[in-house]
Amino acid sequence: MKPNNMKDKFQKQPLFIGQDTAFEAAIIIPLVEIENQWHIVFELRSQNMSKQPGDVSFPGGKIDITDLSPEFAAIRETHEELGVALDEITILTDLSPFIFSPNFAIYPFVAEIPYQENYAVSEAEVEKIITIPLDWLLEHEPYMHVMSFLPKPSDDFPFEKIAKGRDYDWRKQATEEWFYEYEGITIWGVTARILKYFIEQLKNN
Repeated sequence: MKPNNMKDKFQKQPLFIGQDTAFEAAIIIPLVEIENQWHIVFELRSQNMSKQPGDVSFPGGKIDITDLSPEFAAIRETHEELGVALDEITILTDLSPFIFSPNFAIYPFVAEIPYQENYAVSEAEVEKIITIPLDWLLEHEPYMHVMSFLPKPSDDFPFEKIAKGRDYDWRKQATEEWFYEYEGITIWGVTARILKYFIEQLKNN
């Protein structure tokens, strides 16, 4: 293969290396109007969930092979979890994908949904609904803690193939964990990181 053919070979590429095997999810940041004030809707995840039980999150979930697009998946999941009709979910914009790792990516969307005092939630997934005024989020900064960890090779890792073997100097990993506190409610993890990005975009644009 000649170098001048390289561009043609790479016309179609994934969004990131590893996308073809990564777990991909789509979420919606739902905006509702309550008494002439915009709020963001969050879910308190059911304690029966196998992943992140009791955490505060946005509606959303895994992109299924049958989903036409990440946006379609985000709308479908919001419909299933909140009980909002599909045609009442109005996508306002998409946000940059959140690449948590080469194995995990989230596609966020911002949408307007109708406000209901009692959403017909999926009780298997959602314990209750929480709304937080957008103005409050714009006025209150989150706080941050750093979580550090070292890679842990498996028992059958081929140390003999790498420099220094078992004495290899593994690079310490650090990640920022952001926290929002609102009336006894804690938002952290991926939800807080996506929320922080969304709020910063509102402030800066």
